[in-house]
Amino acid sequence: MQEIIEYFESINPILAAFYATLFTWGLTAAGAALVFLFKNPKRSVMDGMLGFTGGVMVAASFWSLLAPGIEMSPGEGFVKVIPAAVGFFLGALFLFGLDKVLPHMHINFKEAEGIKTPWHKTTLLTLAITLHNIPEGLAVGVLFGGVAAGFDGATIGGAVALALGIGLQNFPEGFAVSMPLRRQGLSRRRSFMYGQASAIVEPIAAVIGAWAVMTFQPILPYALAFAAGAMIFVVVEEVIPETQQDKHSDIAVMGFIAGFIVMMTLDVGLG
Repeated sequence: MQEIIEYFESINPILAAFYATLFTWGLTAAGAALVFLFKNPKRSVMDGMLGFTGGVMVAASFWSLLAPGIEMSPGEGFVKVIPAAVGFFLGALFLFGLDKVLPHMHINFKEAEGIKTPWHKTTLLTLAITLHNIPEGLAVGVLFGGVAAGFDGATIGGAVALALGIGLQNFPEGFAVSMPLRRQGLSRRRSFMYGQASAIVEPIAAVIGAWAVMTFQPILPYALAFAAGAMIFVVVEEVIPETQQDKHSDIAVMGFIAGFIVMMTLDVGLG
């Protein structure tokens, strides 16, 4: 692990963010590839995996984004938390706006959201997961950019830990996309292609985030909190409700706890 951290320290931070999110995309693809091995996984397994995803995202939002953002903010007392509060709100508002505009459909295939379109359900589901991955890629890029800008509280170890955590939760996320598509009648190959494609946006968002922070350094505390707010919006608006649709909510809760512990351990241990 130390070798990996040293490697990321030696290269351009934008390139580091790009490579890190290629890794997170790769784990999405690996999760989506499970469609070739399983025909119809139990709902309890799906709920546990989604719970794990939510736990990682919530832990990452605090340990990797909000806490460093507050630490590097100027001032004392209430003044010190203003950038985090503003950024957090704007991140949630950004995802709220995308949720209302971008056509998409959640995993349960019950009802399409956003602007009405004639697009097929498979496309709408892929767009829904793509919506999730924007703040995840942005978070990794912003943290790498913060390291390059020399901000206290932003470390390569923390950025690598965040990429690892997001990659781990992307694995079940890829599975959670490809399997419903398979049940809708798509071939295994097409289900896999749609599942892995949902994370392609992560490297793009990471590069944009790293570039923005390096170019406009004072925005870093706001940018970290912005990514956190966007991630929390996704968890509360979709991930957690999806795990409560069936009788396996307890499994989903334990998955959430496990995901939170894993991400917290990675961030504290490496950051």
